[in-house]
Amino acid sequence: MGGSSLGVGMIGYSFMGAVHSHAWRTVGRVFDLGVDVDMRVICGRNEEAVTAAAAKYGWQSAETDWRAVIARDDIDIIDVCTPGSSHEEIAVAALNAGKHVICEKPLANTVAEAERMAAAAQAASGKSMVAFNYRRVPALAYARELVRQGRLGRIFHVRAVYLQDWIIDPEFPLVWRLVKEEAGSGALGDLGAHIVDAAQFVTGSQITNVSGELRTFIDERPLVGETHLLEATKSAERGKVTVDDAALFLANFDNGAVGTFEATRFASGRKNGMAIEVNGEKASLRFEFESMNELWVHDHTVDGKDAGFRRVMVTESDHPYVEGWWPPGHVLGYDHTFTHEFRDFVLDIVNDRAPEPSFADGLYVQRVLDAVERSAQAQSVRTNV
Repeated sequence: MGGSSLGVGMIGYSFMGAVHSHAWRTVGRVFDLGVDVDMRVICGRNEEAVTAAAAKYGWQSAETDWRAVIARDDIDIIDVCTPGSSHEEIAVAALNAGKHVICEKPLANTVAEAERMAAAAQAASGKSMVAFNYRRVPALAYARELVRQGRLGRIFHVRAVYLQDWIIDPEFPLVWRLVKEEAGSGALGDLGAHIVDAAQFVTGSQITNVSGELRTFIDERPLVGETHLLEATKSAERGKVTVDDAALFLANFDNGAVGTFEATRFASGRKNGMAIEVNGEKASLRFEFESMNELWVHDHTVDGKDAGFRRVMVTESDHPYVEGWWPPGHVLGYDHTFTHEFRDFVLDIVNDRAPEPSFADGLYVQRVLDAVERSAQAQSVRTNV
């Protein structure tokens, strides 16, 4: 391992595998990393499908056994893109083998799994990161800078939502994301994890307790022969949905702020409606991912007759991450966030820095999700994280 190049082995080849492949292909061509990144092997259980994915996405080889990938001497980085049920086993094995590991979110399906993963990361020689890609949206990274500079002053409110609509149809099949054993939770983990991490990232504060509500609107769905939603085929048989369709919770932060969070896959008309607003004594910020190059900023110290939210186009060369891309106003997209993520991870490896978000950060998010579940089950007003 090591030398002038870093060999990557990716476990998983579906939606996230495609996105990650694009980012691995791109990162070294856009940013100066000080090392080459080689896409050496992609791994999946279906030999025919993963071989086709290797050819399509630009990987040098394909493998059906993730243990064999970890055992290879030419693999430095393991990229985990599988369902949450396998995150712990793969990531811990890779860390124990001395590999660097980047793992898709949420970190695990349970707090216990996340604790073991964080402990393994703490003891490992390799670097590790949780793939919360929205941290790498330039506008959100810029929002974080404004908070760190004290531009908002004391923070009062955090308001975050993540809205999608892709499972409203009751005949949409029972894919793995709707099965607790595979996914851990539904909208709560799939979407809620992102906005919990985004809130921590932007404000620099953590949630201390929550009051949650979970709801499953459609209890049974057609069974499928293939578990990836883009390849699913319907069947006459039906199976039970074992995760939440929607999650809502109130939260208290350790800086004294209060928060409201909503995650659902039943918001008709919303495709990827992730948004966060932060209200402080001096200013407010508003970000919406479907307009991801924009940050709305209100300066409350300005005289009322001139005050109001103003749109900042976060495409200048001195905005976070933008230096590698295009002239101002030439907007970026979803895929760029993963390129930025891999840029940071590789630079942290090269420069021997601790990557963020760490597995410990992923464990914190998992504890918040767990507290929401416990609160919803107990119908408790407040549940500590």
